Amino acid sequence: MPVSPRFRRFLVKAFVFAVCLSPAMYLAVAAVMNALGANPIKTITEETGTWTLRFLAVTLAVTPIRRWAGWNPIQRFRRMLGLFAFFYGTLHLLTYVWLDQFFAVPDILKDIAKRPFITVGVAAFTFMVPLAITSTAGWIRRLGRRWQTLHRLVYVSAILGVVHYWWLVKADTARPFRYGILIALLLAARVAWSRRSSRRPAPVRAAVVRTPAP
Repeated sequence: MPVSPRFRRFLVKAFVFAVCLSPAMYLAVAAVMNALGANPIKTITEETGTWTLRFLAVTLAVTPIRRWAGWNPIQRFRRMLGLFAFFYGTLHLLTYVWLDQFFAVPDILKDIAKRPFITVGVAAFTFMVPLAITSTAGWIRRLGRRWQTLHRLVYVSAILGVVHYWWLVKADTARPFRYGILIALLLAARVAWSRRSSRRPAPVRAAVVRTPAP
């Protein structure tokens, strides 16, 4: 029995969704089995933060891949990938607020004010909030062209995420450096594409010759 294109697209989307969810499922299973090492809170914090940055990078890579490789179907996964970046960012923040600080608001505020890497991390997450809220089709219609302008904040969030990671690890900066190079390349690709598009001459519309009525 042949599979309809619509059902095939559903299967592919479900597969991508399961792959994106698998890091969280792994952490959940490892937590239940007490397999997160000597410091499980630290492990969860590091893993959720790293996966947030990875999903931000993958989300930013969708458009360059579509434009340069001509693989248009990848565009339909961009929203899902961006929402998973927000999902892991939320888990990362909740791990700190809940498991590390036990919702002690005064201590959290002191940390945000005194520890720069936490300040930058909170800022990175804050920029992701409006992107997640306006990711629906309804918001895209309401905002029109402003939607694309707003969603360029994803670059700001990604850059701040790299800075947050860099200041967190302090000495071993190899991994945040690699993420920083990747984000910089994706941002440079975006800038190059925008400049090339702005230099293209506007299409000339053919003049319409109206014949006078007899």
